[in-house]
Amino acid sequence: MSDTDIDTATDLLPCPEPVRLIAPDGSVVEPDELARARGYEMPSDEDLLAVWRAMVIGRRFDAQATALTKQGRLAVYPSSRGQDACQVAPVLAMAETDWFFPTYRDSMALVTRGIDPVEVLTLLRGDWHCGYDPAATQTAPQCTPLATQAVHAAGAADGMRRKDTGGVALCFIGDGATSEGDFHEGANFAAVFNAPTVFFVQNNKYAISVPLAKQTKAPAIAYKGIGYGMRSEQVDGNDPAAVLAVTRAAYGHARSGKGPVLIEAHTYRMEAHTNADDATRYRTPDEVDEWTGQDPIVRLQAYLVARGALDDARIEEVKAEAEALAADLRTRMNADPVVDPMSLFEHVYAEPTPQLREQRDLVLAELAATASAAHGSEASHEETQR
Repeated sequence: MSDTDIDTATDLLPCPEPVRLIAPDGSVVEPDELARARGYEMPSDEDLLAVWRAMVIGRRFDAQATALTKQGRLAVYPSSRGQDACQVAPVLAMAETDWFFPTYRDSMALVTRGIDPVEVLTLLRGDWHCGYDPAATQTAPQCTPLATQAVHAAGAADGMRRKDTGGVALCFIGDGATSEGDFHEGANFAAVFNAPTVFFVQNNKYAISVPLAKQTKAPAIAYKGIGYGMRSEQVDGNDPAAVLAVTRAAYGHARSGKGPVLIEAHTYRMEAHTNADDATRYRTPDEVDEWTGQDPIVRLQAYLVARGALDDARIEEVKAEAEALAADLRTRMNADPVVDPMSLFEHVYAEPTPQLREQRDLVLAELAATASAAHGSEASHEETQR
């Protein structure tokens, strides 16, 4: 192996410890030599204020969505409370040319993306497979099957590379999904074809109830990137400043033609997997309490207050803004949706197949027969009344 190869292989390695710029108490942490060499600098107060605001709004949205589930307005809701920095910072760092490939847990990220919260929750209410326009928002539908979005992101990134759009595909993925074959295929394809993809792994320590120790023997998920020949990094996922700095550097790396990047964000899911899960079966209250002390909103707020960049008046102003958005969401979600049965056949294929047309005609005939029977019943009732 040549010296150049050794240097290249070493270059792929993540930092030995997750990159951190702000400690849980809000104090500044000096990055190590490798982190500094990779350009992980403290973002500006202006940028961090934007991240803080988006996290406050995102968490209130998350709490409201959880309440809507308990009220029966949503079929299911996977909360991302605790993962707020991971949900917000990578999205705010995206450029207009970039595409986002989210999972089912990334509703907070979609709200940060600027998508109408009601459209975000349409999937989880069961009205549509996707409530927003992917082309208009440059955001793929939330992916429920584990890791399939990794293949979608790699393919889209390769298309952007071939068309020279300057765009990057951001792919959110969970720690459990890195054990799936689709993750391997997406990562390998992106690396081989130099597709500008950023795989952002939110390692919240559990794949439903399966702990990370039963997922991999690697010292960190970030090390998996080396096997594909891509730059890898690990970051404190509850440090908003570090997440923003690391993802920005990853976008720059991918956008400049140097290939994809794998980021592992060490974070924690504070709520259960979904409202159908009982997290007390597999984790202890002490573990949850430990992670509560690393809250990303509290951490960034303490840092900004100490610098004089944030005061009580602004804090109350953003909280009021979040409450107003939650109230609007609550009001609109409490209205029963009007659903057209024929919409089942929309957006299935670009050109409907003969089988799809046949199914559509059967449904049309059944709806017509039902309407005719209802009309006949009403006419008979009116005649009886006479």
